[in-house]
Amino acid sequence: MKWLLSFTAAFFFALSALAQAPPAAPQQKIDELVRLLQDPEVKAWLDSRNQESGTATLASPAGHSSLANWEAGARARVHAILAAIPAIPPEVTAAATRARSEAASRGYAPVFLIFGGLLAFGLAAEAVYRRFAARREALFGRLIPVGIFAGAMGIVFFAVEWPPLARVTLLAYLSAFILFRLAAALLSVATMGLPLRRRLLILFGVICFAVATTAVSEPLGVSPDVSKAISYCFSVVGLLLAIEAVWSVWEGSRARKAAITAFLVALWLIWCLNMRGLFWIGIYALVLPGILNAVGRVALSFTSDPGSLRGILIARGARAVVIALAVGWLALVWQLNPDTLGQRDPTLAALYYGGLKSVLILVVADLLWQVARGWIDRTLRISTSTTSLAPADAARRARFRTLLPIFRNALAVAVAVMAGLIVLAQLGVQIGPLIAGAGIFGVAIGFGSQTLVKDVINGVFYMLDDAFRVGEYIQAKDYKGTVESFSLRSVRLRHHRGPVFTVPFSELGAVENMSRDWVIDKFRITVGFDTDIDKARKLTKKVGAELIEDPELGQHFIEPLKMKGVEQFADYGIVLSFAMTTVPGMQTYIRRKAYAKIREVFLANGIAFAQPTVQVGGDDKGGGVAAAAQAIRAQQTDAATSAK
Repeated sequence: MKWLLSFTAAFFFALSALAQAPPAAPQQKIDELVRLLQDPEVKAWLDSRNQESGTATLASPAGHSSLANWEAGARARVHAILAAIPAIPPEVTAAATRARSEAASRGYAPVFLIFGGLLAFGLAAEAVYRRFAARREALFGRLIPVGIFAGAMGIVFFAVEWPPLARVTLLAYLSAFILFRLAAALLSVATMGLPLRRRLLILFGVICFAVATTAVSEPLGVSPDVSKAISYCFSVVGLLLAIEAVWSVWEGSRARKAAITAFLVALWLIWCLNMRGLFWIGIYALVLPGILNAVGRVALSFTSDPGSLRGILIARGARAVVIALAVGWLALVWQLNPDTLGQRDPTLAALYYGGLKSVLILVVADLLWQVARGWIDRTLRISTSTTSLAPADAARRARFRTLLPIFRNALAVAVAVMAGLIVLAQLGVQIGPLIAGAGIFGVAIGFGSQTLVKDVINGVFYMLDDAFRVGEYIQAKDYKGTVESFSLRSVRLRHHRGPVFTVPFSELGAVENMSRDWVIDKFRITVGFDTDIDKARKLTKKVGAELIEDPELGQHFIEPLKMKGVEQFADYGIVLSFAMTTVPGMQTYIRRKAYAKIREVFLANGIAFAQPTVQVGGDDKGGGVAAAAQAIRAQQTDAATSAK
């Protein structure tokens, strides 16, 4: 659908540009006009008419006069075109006769035969190229034959001194045919269905023929009213083709088809009433989103990394150029139509130009924001991997992950506020009182939201103090967990069991950071009272060396596992103290591995772990054992007797 609307817009653009081109007056008529203006009677009559028009202007409101003048001009233009439609056939016939007579008088064939001969020569040159050149399916391979065709015809055309009327006619229609061939080449690689492609090709063919016919009307002696009538007739044909394509090819619902049809008819009526600015705004509303998406996809094909600075500049820059060209065309259309209703009202004119400037401001703001956001997102992606970095670089990247999201949010607010204020200024709004009022309102809001302000200010100081970063495990009051993200007023903590805490900065208080720089992990093991302490120390040193040599665990050690000595004498054994220094977050995992290693080594070397024991009996420590043995022997004797 966007292809159809784009070609329809181009059709109206071509016809409107040619329909508005004022014909050049012959020098004889100009001299006659100057002579009449110098006549005393004509001067007196013009003075009296100026006085009458001045009195009428004072008697009627300015707005009513502008509207009435515009309505009268539009009505006169429509009547002139309708009156000129019956004169189209005789005017066109007379123009063709003049061109044929001029060519025959100088010994040339009729223009249409010359045109056919040039086409045949160009097609022959193209056929020779296709015969000896390799076949290419890409767009470049389809454009080369068109260039050969145009070059061959151009050589013959500029080598021969054609009659004036024939030269103008041939140039117009040959250019139209070349543009038609270029459109066919572009449509051949476009992603669309064959029925829509054919209809667009027909529509563009009508556009090219209409532009060429309207361009040669003036040199061939066709009157301006008849030339405008021809352009309007071609516009009706283009409108009917567009409506037919909407109902035949587009797969939307009947209601949407009817809405698009009504919109196209409304745009055509607006174009007929010479309201060019409003017409092009409507065209942009239909086709500009699709054009921007297509331009963005084409621009991204020139870069391998869309998220890089180059990719963002190419994609967003291409779209910004398209929007800037559209805005420039709207300004040019407005400037070239001084008789429109909006041009006569200074307020509407100021709003129109202010709106165009506002669009450019928003485009520039969006481009700057996209570049800044792309850099921030790219830096955040790079900062996520810190495994193979030095501690200083890893800390710097962690600080980036902490501060950049906050900076991104603040930058978005700043860009939006600044762009909004500039847009309001361009639309004629006095932003000075607005800023002063916003300041007073901000003070009032500040008194009413002291907690919010306190949260924001506390967050700023936490960031300046570098109290914690994203990915670190902290504890503050009753909250503890891994820092996941920040906002302007709160921090999100992920507890190690899963729950997420969103804590305002003012509620944190003193922060205990458990993931900064290094961690000393201590643990205790209880062994028997008869344990050789020096032997246990040596075995522990051996375990520490094995843990450091482990390829998975060694990189996480800062100081190896050591036995500090005897911590205390417990009820069932000696308590030994151990310690090691690791990187934050790995101490628990390494401690589990150390437990398994120490148990294995101690048991293999005869060091028993202490176990709770209960002693039953008095002073005779062996009496209980002897009594138990005698009871067992008695049970065995009774069992043997029963068996006999």
